[in-house]
Amino acid sequence: MSAEAFDAYTRGKTFYYGSAGAAYGAEEYLPDRRVRWSFLDGKCQEGYWYEEAGLICFVYENQPDPQCWSFTRSGAGLIARFENDPAQTELYEVEQSDEPLMCLGPEIGV
Repeated sequence: MSAEAFDAYTRGKTFYYGSAGAAYGAEEYLPDRRVRWSFLDGKCQEGYWYEEAGLICFVYENQPDPQCWSFTRSGAGLIARFENDPAQTELYEVEQSDEPLMCLGPEIGV
């Protein structure tokens, strides 16, 4: 999937992903190729994405190494394969929403 097609499909939406029949995480796709990721634990990571060699690569605030994925569309939605480790299980779109990702505020105190 090209960067243009990926952006057109995802921008302004929150996608929920599964792996091997279980919930995996969710990503909110914001303007200017910015993203917000969560493993559905209320903790969110801010980042951005770019295209490189036909892959969609993500860089997050707490993970400076790019995480590159190949995305394809099926009749049921997106399928993502982690290309940094091709043996990694594929993720698949379970749901998409126009609602923002649920993120808890920063932890305060000692």
